[in-house]
Amino acid sequence: MREGTFRSALHDPRTAVVLGRWLGAALLTCFLTGLFSHLLQQPPSWLANRLPSRPVSGYQITQGLHVISGIAAIPLLGAKLWVVYPKLFEWPPARSVGHALERLGIAVLVAAMLMELFTGLLNTLQWYVWPFPFRQTHFWVGWLATGGLLLHIAAKAPLIARHWRRVRPGLAQRRAFLGAVTASVAVVTLTTAGQTVPWLRHLDLFAPRRPDLGPQGLPVNRTAAQAGTTTAPADWRLRVDGPQPYELTMDQLLAMPQYEAELPIACVEGWSATARWAGVRVADLLARAGAPASARLRVTSLEADGPYRVMDMPATYARDPLTLLALRVNGQVLDPDHGYPARIIAPNRPGVLQTKWVARMEIL
Repeated sequence: MREGTFRSALHDPRTAVVLGRWLGAALLTCFLTGLFSHLLQQPPSWLANRLPSRPVSGYQITQGLHVISGIAAIPLLGAKLWVVYPKLFEWPPARSVGHALERLGIAVLVAAMLMELFTGLLNTLQWYVWPFPFRQTHFWVGWLATGGLLLHIAAKAPLIARHWRRVRPGLAQRRAFLGAVTASVAVVTLTTAGQTVPWLRHLDLFAPRRPDLGPQGLPVNRTAAQAGTTTAPADWRLRVDGPQPYELTMDQLLAMPQYEAELPIACVEGWSATARWAGVRVADLLARAGAPASARLRVTSLEADGPYRVMDMPATYARDPLTLLALRVNGQVLDPDHGYPARIIAPNRPGVLQTKWVARMEIL
């Protein structure tokens, strides 16, 4: 580890700063869009009834960006670590208390980034090889990684400022290296972004989903077989509990005014697909039960268990005219995998909150 051990001219501050700009932009985009997703899924009480139901494609766009930027950050992080790794072997390991704290901060930052990106990647594949809950852990490690990134930028600000602009002719090696990194980021983006960007769909080679494949032309995360709902009860009725509780059979639901809405269904794994849904407005069902305008809604599924068997819906969504208790999709009766006999579909909401196999709606 003596001087001269690492001979590549690319282990230099200028290369690190150029890569750091790209990586920082990707990570901050990933963090902000991930924060939006978390707030939609688990809003604090003061925010719950202020969440917007528009734009219709808001979650589709932000979660698509979240996964795209997260995947793009993986080769960027690999390249950045390669450029700076000689610093890991500096001797002595700590020259002062301040230097020791800086190196400890970098260790935490790198560990948090690696954990965040690779658990996020495995989540897109729905491959959970760890014992801890993914969403909560991903949320808090995201704060740790982003806070560590901002502190690292502050600590290195003088060095970054000196090398922000190129002050002499650039190295041919650097141009080639940065070109290779750019090409790798472009390849992983173009071959995975098609799961949410329609005009890239024909390049969707490595994404875990094709948005046009599945029952009725839509992907499925949790099937009816997994949920134990392949056959709806013969006496199924929708129960609506509120000031004026009531029950409706399927025939009675079909006799109510039917509405159509073209809405995307977008999942945390980054895929999304738009379909034409038809059914009864949730606002009409609430009005029939005598719900006040500010009422929230709790929806319970027929499935016996699962983390999203019970879903709470803020008033902004429940009263939106595009929020439906859907009975049909793309002109067909819902397939069991898509929630037969009835499911929720609402604008600007994560797919996990678009409850399938609805049995009960409770006004809160």
